[in-house]
Amino acid sequence: MTDQPPVHEPTTRRRQLLGRLSLPERTFITDALRTETVGGVLLLVAAVVALVWANVWPHAYESVLDYTVGPSAPLHLDLTLGNWAKDGLLTIFFFVAGIELKREFVAGELRTPSAALLPVVAAVCGVALPAILFALVNSGSGGHPSGWAIPTATDIAFALGVLAVVGSHLPSALRAFLLTLAVVDDLIAILIIAVFYSSGIKFWALGLAFAGLVLFWFLHRRGVHGWYLFVPLAVVNWALMHESGIHATVAGVAMGLMLRCHKEGDEQHSPGEHIEHLVRPFSAGLAVPVFALFAAGVTISGSALREVFTQATPLGIVIGLLVGKTVGIFGGTWLAARFTRAELNPQLRWADMFAVSVLAGIGFTVSLLISELAFRDDVALADLSKTAVLVGSLLCAAVATVLLKLRNRHYRELCEEEDRDLDGDGVPDVYQEDDPAWRSQVAGLAPRPDDEGSEKPR
Repeated sequence: MTDQPPVHEPTTRRRQLLGRLSLPERTFITDALRTETVGGVLLLVAAVVALVWANVWPHAYESVLDYTVGPSAPLHLDLTLGNWAKDGLLTIFFFVAGIELKREFVAGELRTPSAALLPVVAAVCGVALPAILFALVNSGSGGHPSGWAIPTATDIAFALGVLAVVGSHLPSALRAFLLTLAVVDDLIAILIIAVFYSSGIKFWALGLAFAGLVLFWFLHRRGVHGWYLFVPLAVVNWALMHESGIHATVAGVAMGLMLRCHKEGDEQHSPGEHIEHLVRPFSAGLAVPVFALFAAGVTISGSALREVFTQATPLGIVIGLLVGKTVGIFGGTWLAARFTRAELNPQLRWADMFAVSVLAGIGFTVSLLISELAFRDDVALADLSKTAVLVGSLLCAAVATVLLKLRNRHYRELCEEEDRDLDGDGVPDVYQEDDPAWRSQVAGLAPRPDDEGSEKPR
């Protein structure tokens, strides 16, 4: 009687959480984050300059901020420089966010329900819990519940700027999760702005803006090219949206979502990806830093810092960013993984996800914008809210830096493994290691232990 091989029951392979990205997705993420990282450093510099300017030469800062430029007719575009930065330059930022969102749904992490579940649940929980905590803190007398949306946003540029400044490495899977999370977060933010912070709707302007968006979509889908046509049309759409009472940045998101982000025929890049590649440096390198220059200039004093931790509104913002975003994102991720039976990438730990969740608590650009929108009739409270955003974001940055530094050596090893290219063909080895032909090709490239100290053959 011969021994029979053991019979194994068929097993279902569990989906991996934060697994290796496909090569095209990794390439896109790397290029996008490289630009955002540079923009993040510029954002940090702009914020510091704004704080110094506003505290050392406050009258000069206010005079520049309130300087009015633009025609008053026919669409009331005689705006202060601060409003041009808030309503104009940030539209470019949200235009890029719209393209990112469209691409994620078409070719990125959000294209399949199973892959989209994790970042969507994490983003929704990361928005809901800060809003709930803010509402609880501001539920008593002296509270201002209308600012509930201020601590709900994640600033990917600021987060990447912090990583660049402190020199912390982060594997591509964690960076991709952070970027996708921020994209969904931006979508929720623009919906909040459009629904809760728009007032005095002028339907004639809104109707014309909608017609302009339809024309933008029609021309793009017909394959019409030429920046000289689309840029003026985009400006008109923005001006009409601004006049309608809907926040003007909604026009940017809408036009970004209308771009085609899938390749057709022999295209190497879709039109959306091509336009994003052109516009992203302008958004990250100029539009967002200039907005920060005009939005982050608040007076920092001992009394202002005391008020941050003693008054309900700023305290709710700090708690929302530091506690709400962290617990919401981490808890949402953990629950999504548990209920979908997904396995965490064995090279990572849940502590890594917690550190990234703390980093995602940095809510700078959109949080500053919502601070102005929520308290547009109370400048002092808006400035105090901005101070709280700065304090909360800095606390998140400090805590995340400590947590990431504890694992930075491991992250560096993972990054080196991801980037290793022994044969110099431009494709990382991790994407070729299962190919027998490739293994035989590089077998002689790696030094053997018995070859150490010996001269390599010519």
